[in-house]
Amino acid sequence: MNLEKLYRQYKEPSMEGRYITFDKIYPILKKLNTSNQLEIIGKSVLEMPIYKFQIGTGKIKILLWSQMHGNESTTTKALIDFLNVLNGGSELAKTLLETFTFCTIPMLNPDGAKLYTRENANQVDLNRDSKELSQPESRVLREAFENFEPDFCFNLHDQRTIFGVESTGKPATMSFLAPAYNEEREVNETRLKAINVISGINDVLQNYIPGQVGRFDDGFNINCIGDTFQFLGVPTILFEAGHFQNDYYREETRKYVFMALISSFKILSENDLVCSKFDKYLSIPQNKVVFYDFLYKNIKINYDGIEIITSFAAQYKEELINDQICFNAYIVHIGELDNYFGHFEFDAKGAIYQDDINNFPKLNQKASFYLDNNTKFVNGSISV
Repeated sequence: MNLEKLYRQYKEPSMEGRYITFDKIYPILKKLNTSNQLEIIGKSVLEMPIYKFQIGTGKIKILLWSQMHGNESTTTKALIDFLNVLNGGSELAKTLLETFTFCTIPMLNPDGAKLYTRENANQVDLNRDSKELSQPESRVLREAFENFEPDFCFNLHDQRTIFGVESTGKPATMSFLAPAYNEEREVNETRLKAINVISGINDVLQNYIPGQVGRFDDGFNINCIGDTFQFLGVPTILFEAGHFQNDYYREETRKYVFMALISSFKILSENDLVCSKFDKYLSIPQNKVVFYDFLYKNIKINYDGIEIITSFAAQYKEELINDQICFNAYIVHIGELDNYFGHFEFDAKGAIYQDDINNFPKLNQKASFYLDNNTKFVNGSISV
């Protein structure tokens, strides 16, 4: 199967960027709703509708949800791309629809999506609410889970640019987890099914992003929805869409989420879960916080009349301004950075730091400055 070609064919052209709201996905879902597959299953805190799109007649039931965190939209785009495949009339679509029944919730947290926040409108992290079920969105997902009785769950998220694949210097473009079902993080039959699917996905993705697939931390927390569903006996797979080089809008990463989804269902349709792939799963390197967006090395600064050589790092804040996501770089660390990488790195080779404030980098200051070698930085990047 040519996954690159498949993605290009079914990528939804009306969706791009990071700011994906209900207003953007609803016209697409309505277009896909050719046989009454679309249904309102609840409302958010601010009374926004929460939709499920259910399609297929197969025996294997798959529950997928995205944008549980409102500012994590990459998997929503890829999920819509996948729905385009299912509605495309191809032989692949026919096979998938005969094998599976898909229940998808493309946007669980429409209020958070509109505000571009992790939390919902009550400032609650829905992924820490699976036990209390204090929020309407949490109750919608639990009710969908109980009514649909899935055989597998796909918990679709984004992760920050700070994550790398251990200490390799490569970003964790995609990361996966078969969540623990108990404090001891044991592996039972349920968790092993999720582990085997992830091992198969990794085999595929290594052909496209070698060394850029990570394994998410499996510390048990019953308040997290993936841990809860695994505890309840349903194999659950966590997707974490991360950073690809120079892809802050996550259009390249979107492709790898799509590939991972297609690969998952190919593995499940072939029932390739008989033999344990636990060792292969453990061989996937763990995520590690080793990246900053910008890393500046060997910069000379004047500290109380004494010239010293130091390094500092800057990180983007994704700020919603006039319905657009603005990437604004702020200084977040000054000092030792030997064990970190930057998605952008610059070696000043002893050039003197200067800015329009006090000629000294400070935490939470905008990363706009210049060096005495005529190099100027605006919002973190070199200004041409």
